[in-house]
Amino acid sequence: MIPIGDSPRSRTVPYVTYGLILANIAVFVYELGIPFADLNRFFLDWGVVPAILTDYLASPTPGEADELLRPLTAQFLHAGWLHIAGNMLFLWVFGDNVEDAMGPRRYLLFYLAAGYIAALAQVYTDTSEVIPLVGASGAIAGVLGAYLVLYPRATVVAIVPFLFFLPLRVPAPALIAVWFLTQVFSGVATIGMETVGGEGGTAWFAHIGGFVAGLASARLLALRR
Repeated sequence: MIPIGDSPRSRTVPYVTYGLILANIAVFVYELGIPFADLNRFFLDWGVVPAILTDYLASPTPGEADELLRPLTAQFLHAGWLHIAGNMLFLWVFGDNVEDAMGPRRYLLFYLAAGYIAALAQVYTDTSEVIPLVGASGAIAGVLGAYLVLYPRATVVAIVPFLFFLPLRVPAPALIAVWFLTQVFSGVATIGMETVGGEGGTAWFAHIGGFVAGLASARLLALRR
């Protein structure tokens, strides 16, 4: 199911959510201008490489302290059109309500922190990976976790491709629960598997880590429900 709207709507203008969406799109447009041969270097420079970050944490050196910033910069990088489109759609649908509940400043800090924790969760599960982690999905997973706590009675309008894209109204907790269980089952299935062909896959444990971070912190950060 693909969410396209929700109820209740936000009571305030979600400037931070809009700003995050625009920032992600702006960086993606910049990526499109990078020659394909140089794009992997760009991801290595600004994404999270688990093996490099693990080595730094094991033996910190002042000259490599910028590795601690990579879980932040990686949140604004995306590997393709479907990657960014899916992430921004979920942020558009669910982010405004969470921002409304937390207020813009707390929400921004929450979003970035959830993404940071999500990256560390993925690094922890595969410390030897050399393919960079990129994408906002860990932070958005945190938004979904917070949404589930703050809006347990909300409904979501979603379209189902195999039902000819007919819109359906479903309880938000049901949709989010199905999404989370998919992440858990998929993540468990990848344990012990080697990356094939030098290509990366979905960072399932980043989604799980971000979601749990959102669940745990939502009530602490919410100013109103």
